[in-house]
Amino acid sequence: MGLFNTKNSDSNNELATNFYFPSSKNALIIFTRNPELGKCKTRLAKSIGEKSALDIYKYLLQHTAKISKEARADRYVFYSEDIKKEDLWDITTFRKKLQYGYDLGARMENAFSELFQMGYEKIVIIGSDLLDLTSSHIEKAFYSLNKNDVVIGPAKDGGYYLLGIKKLHPTIFKNKVWGTSTVLKDTLNDIQNCTFDLLEELNDIDTFEDIKPYQELKKFYNTND
Repeated sequence: MGLFNTKNSDSNNELATNFYFPSSKNALIIFTRNPELGKCKTRLAKSIGEKSALDIYKYLLQHTAKISKEARADRYVFYSEDIKKEDLWDITTFRKKLQYGYDLGARMENAFSELFQMGYEKIVIIGSDLLDLTSSHIEKAFYSLNKNDVVIGPAKDGGYYLLGIKKLHPTIFKNKVWGTSTVLKDTLNDIQNCTFDLLEELNDIDTFEDIKPYQELKKFYNTND
């Protein structure tokens, strides 16, 4: 659950309650963890150390911000802990919110629900840990929603890196063992009565095995490992 931390002078959680007027029918949600030592990429940190894992996550955040700027949608960053006033998520491009809920499913459902109530017609959510994700994947997801109720970007680990919907489907967010290889399969079972589309499968980065194919990440850890 997102925590309000008043000790950090750089945070501005009042932004969590701000109401933004839609400038598009489309909204892009980016779910992100606050990049703090020991609190992100914990599975990866077990192999390469907390500092290297944090450096890699910051690199992934920069990639996510870059491709998200190209989306033809209103862009919302949902922080896990604190909203930051000054960071790579430029307030002229990204609107800032705080995640809340008892698990990942509840946090996603609450984010979708909030934006649907604001009047958005198509909403896509992405994570922030994929170097293979491009602006083209996001564009294809919004286009797919012209003809489908749901669009999903499958991840190689059995989860998904993208979810797009045109109305809230509460079952999608419930009764899942988040972070496991059953998430995609269980989600597909939930939408059998919907029209849906699957994008190409991509690799998200959680473990040391996940980062090995990427030459640009080798500078962040010992290549002799």
